[in-house]
Amino acid sequence: MNIKIIAVGKIKEQYLKDAIKEYEKRLAPFCSFSTVEVQAEQINDEALCEKYKELEADRILQAIKQGSYIITLEIKGRMFSSEMFAQKIKDISNQGINDVSFIIGGANGLHQKVTNISHLKLSFSNMTFTHQMIRLLLVEQIYRSFKINANEPYHR
Repeated sequence: MNIKIIAVGKIKEQYLKDAIKEYEKRLAPFCSFSTVEVQAEQINDEALCEKYKELEADRILQAIKQGSYIITLEIKGRMFSSEMFAQKIKDISNQGINDVSFIIGGANGLHQKVTNISHLKLSFSNMTFTHQMIRLLLVEQIYRSFKINANEPYHR
């Protein structure tokens, strides 16, 4: 399975970069994993928020592989337990889908043209996390799902 995280903006803190890199390394036996960082718009005028989101959306859409199963991270998305998330990953694979794209929007969220093409809207919590922090949480949960599906002892 090919898994790609498409995220608006870059990871700035080294400790987050290091943690994400560790999980990327751990994922190697289970899948082909990649991250695409698209440029975030500089917020100069709150009144232009939708325009900023649309510009970011155009960059996101260019990074999605045709035929990919698209999972957007959204506040109002569906919440899963780790076991349920692992089952969802397994179900996607069992459907013969080989490419999954997780999309993390920018500070203003995702434009409607991205959420409209999403196959699954995923929420990690009712709480708000930084976009950098959620990338770490996401890659860890992807790794955990593969360990659960392989019946390996990481998930306890």
